[in-house]
Amino acid sequence: MDYRIEVMEASDWEQVAKIYREGIKTKTATFQSEAPGWEEWDREHCEYCRLVARAGDSILGWAALSPVSGRCVYAGVAEVSIYIDCLYQGEKVGTALLKKLIEVSEHNGYWTLQSGIIRENTASLKLHKKCGFREIGYRERLGKMDNGKWHDVILVERRKKENE
Repeated sequence: MDYRIEVMEASDWEQVAKIYREGIKTKTATFQSEAPGWEEWDREHCEYCRLVARAGDSILGWAALSPVSGRCVYAGVAEVSIYIDCLYQGEKVGTALLKKLIEVSEHNGYWTLQSGIIRENTASLKLHKKCGFREIGYRERLGKMDNGKWHDVILVERRKKENE
């Protein structure tokens, strides 16, 4: 499959939000019950670490970082979001996006990337581990979906290597 990893633009939002809504519908990708509008999403995500996998005019998946805190001591720590269009899952789009996100994040001064992954989302857990994240724990029954089901969340992180 021929695609390229590029910086996400505001004009990509319609397709990005569609992919996000697909993830929401699975009830294992996020506790969100609906995708926000562009302005809200834009405010909540790091400006320099937003990527899409693009084939022609189509977005196959996206990845972005959110700050974990406004405190200066956590300026290099961010939360990963990554979503792949259901038609392209299993095609290594997620691997390419996450590897590039790691590269871009380190270039922009991030030293720790973390993610909270719903236990049943085994594909996301495998992807993160494949890209150098390690499991550091879990939070039991952390969130309840709008369908009433409680979920544990597995905590994973990736630290920048000292020699990088």
